[in-house]
Amino acid sequence: MTVAVIALAAAGCGKSSSESTGSAPSEDGKYSGKGIGLAYDIGGKGDQSFNDAAYAGFKQAEDEFKIGGRDVEPSDNETDADKVQRLEQLAKSGYNPIIGVGFVYAPAVKTVAAKYPKITFGIIDDNSVKTKNVADMVFHEEQSSYLAGVAAAKATKKDHVGFIGGVDIPLIHKFQAGFVQGVKSVDPKIKIESQYLTQTPQEGGFSSPDKGESAANGQIEAGADVIYAAAGLSGQGVIKSAAAHKVWAIGVDSDQYKQSALAKYKDSILGSALKNVGGAVYELAKSVVNGKPLNGEVRGDLKSGGVGFADSNPKYAAMKDVVAAVDKAKQDIVDGKVTVKEH
Repeated sequence: MTVAVIALAAAGCGKSSSESTGSAPSEDGKYSGKGIGLAYDIGGKGDQSFNDAAYAGFKQAEDEFKIGGRDVEPSDNETDADKVQRLEQLAKSGYNPIIGVGFVYAPAVKTVAAKYPKITFGIIDDNSVKTKNVADMVFHEEQSSYLAGVAAAKATKKDHVGFIGGVDIPLIHKFQAGFVQGVKSVDPKIKIESQYLTQTPQEGGFSSPDKGESAANGQIEAGADVIYAAAGLSGQGVIKSAAAHKVWAIGVDSDQYKQSALAKYKDSILGSALKNVGGAVYELAKSVVNGKPLNGEVRGDLKSGGVGFADSNPKYAAMKDVVAAVDKAKQDIVDGKVTVKEH
């Protein structure tokens, strides 16, 4: 079963992306909320990555359960108080569940969930809230990143690959650690370039395609011919650079080969390290609609389908040695033969 994750909707500060009305009870008649509330992380909807994955689950739940929903964009330089106000407005409006997309929502979720104990809240990428009416949705990102590392190591022609992280924080260190371990499992001699775009989210590490493009240009000039980016919206710049230089990029969170905004670059996307944020949002909404809300830590891994590696590019499918190595690595992790480090 896929992992459930909730995305918090932004109501006060921040721009509302869309709002649909209408709610319906579940088959057993237990659901009476207004719908799903979803609040996006830095970068907002349209990042073709993390936030868009959450939106896909949001829409699936809306359509399947015939309930309403509201998804809201973040504001620039907003504070925790802004997030609290947004979540409170969603709660007062009757949305249930209310989901915060990203660890930055942890303080706000903790505060507002305590005030509205009958509403289920969810937070993605944080497991510190630990409240009865909160689902802490987290993932083994290091496992999917390991597969990205194996793919990169098998695909490189120069024995030289790169990692670009959006922000220098523990969450993104997991992506780097898994990637490096995956590369080294194939060949310890492969050179790995590593770089973080910013020290804090406020500096734009997850929301600046120009920063991603500049970093990728530098790594490619240094000799890397496969680059894996865990950088949200900034990753679009990495993919653009890879396409311009005719090297490989590896996407993150969503299957970026299939994203319409990246269509002109898709031939350069070897694959994507997936995080099933959409599945998590959907599963949380389903649990609330069915009257059995998820709570506590819900963690997605390779075995549950919470993380994975997308192989949509036909060029990837044609690289039989790469495919075989990634498939074997996945099975070894699921079987417990390989343990991927988080740092």
